[in-house]
Amino acid sequence: MYVTASKLYDFIQCPHRVWRDVYGPKEEKVKETNPFVELLWEKGVLHEERIVRGLGKVVDMSTGSHEERFAATIEAMKSGAQLIYQGVLIYENLLGIPDLLRKLPDGTYIPIDIKSGMGFAGVDEEAGDEGKPKKHYAVQLCLYNELLKRLGFAIHDSGKIIDIQQEEVTYDLNSEMGPRTPMTWWEYYESIKKQVEFLINDHERNTPALCGVCKLCPWYNSCKKWWEENRDLTNIFYVGRSFRDRITEDLMIKTVDEFMELDVEDVMKQKEIEKKAGNKEFLYRIGEKSLKKAISRAHVQYKTKKPIAYEQLDFPDVSHELFFDIEDDPTQEFVYMHGVYERSPGKEQFIHFTAEELSSTAEADAWKRFWEYIQALRKDDYSIYFFSKHERTTYKRLQKQYPNIISLEEVEAFFDQTNAIDLYEIVQKCTDWPLSSYSLKALATYIGFSWRDETPSGALSIQWFNEYLKNKDAKILNRILEYNEDDCKATMIVKDYLVRLGSQS
Repeated sequence: MYVTASKLYDFIQCPHRVWRDVYGPKEEKVKETNPFVELLWEKGVLHEERIVRGLGKVVDMSTGSHEERFAATIEAMKSGAQLIYQGVLIYENLLGIPDLLRKLPDGTYIPIDIKSGMGFAGVDEEAGDEGKPKKHYAVQLCLYNELLKRLGFAIHDSGKIIDIQQEEVTYDLNSEMGPRTPMTWWEYYESIKKQVEFLINDHERNTPALCGVCKLCPWYNSCKKWWEENRDLTNIFYVGRSFRDRITEDLMIKTVDEFMELDVEDVMKQKEIEKKAGNKEFLYRIGEKSLKKAISRAHVQYKTKKPIAYEQLDFPDVSHELFFDIEDDPTQEFVYMHGVYERSPGKEQFIHFTAEELSSTAEADAWKRFWEYIQALRKDDYSIYFFSKHERTTYKRLQKQYPNIISLEEVEAFFDQTNAIDLYEIVQKCTDWPLSSYSLKALATYIGFSWRDETPSGALSIQWFNEYLKNKDAKILNRILEYNEDDCKATMIVKDYLVRLGSQS
């Protein structure tokens, strides 16, 4: 079985998936592709086709078996082809299909991948931050580069990404990953590759861990069954794979039940003894505070089974409460809806500002109408509630795109005001719930709120919007509006519950 770019990507997203794809119970794997994942594939293919059309003459290797394409790719490189599309590279147990192979002046080849995201992560032009390489991009380029070197068609350690903005970004694969990670990208790739080899050959096994990417995975229900049956620590909110694995390795604890019996003081004394003995890895990055917090959450989830607030929660006393949620398509960096559920004395109403076509004019107009609505409210007599920092981050990006609508200072002042409240921040810092997820949907559903749509999902909202763009079906647009309104109402339901919960503390 080959080590491929997709297996390396899967390992970075979820180390367990590599093993489960080969040896997991096939009857538990969902056969249908997640609609949002399918949409991402479609967007990626369209972007790739646009890029390739603009490159001029390429040698197309996109059809045929892997063996046929490999033979043809080798022949094309020997013949000095300038640009090869979807060539196949194979050496022993490694197989790679870079989007492009470009001939360099010295006659060797450099791998290029076409991506529908930014070439680097964390780019902030305003702050002058050029960002840094993305792990999965770097690792995939390392695979292609190794194959080229082993086959005798490269002497360098580099690759390129053509990103969503059609910019070429060079990855120096011998550079260090970062100031806190002195390992080079090549060394990181070698370590990942080795682990993938062990997993696909069943020489090593690992266990599932509940994390943010799980719901897009076809193994989600299968892994969920395992978490619940094994009382895995990652069932506890904010306990991730690394925390779980460290607790299991250092304290020999595998279940929530064992974890809740821990004596934190004894554990911290043990950590100090290990540290003095030179073992700095013992409970690495796990301190007394994080340990106590995780145990407390486990007790709420598995013993008391009731939400708890650790302090009284006070909210602004104003005439207008606004519960706010946006809908956007990150694959196109397009915000298509700003929804507000407005509650005032004796009145509740849903107000939305929607872009009904994919254009900068429509996006700017919807955003402008939202701000006109906000600016018409009496200052200091309204509060606005949202769930997570996504709205703030997105609005700062919109301000850069449409600076004539509102200034950056006004956007920041809007979110910095006392009456602008991120409920997720309050939930996370001041409360605990008998739930493994503190998402808006998890909390509101626990409280008793129901979405009108049978499959409410932000990812599906994006899919619906893209369908609406194709056929302009009013029913689809109405489905998005109802979903957004329900998200806004759910935010209100959670806020009201927090008020009651805080009064009991």
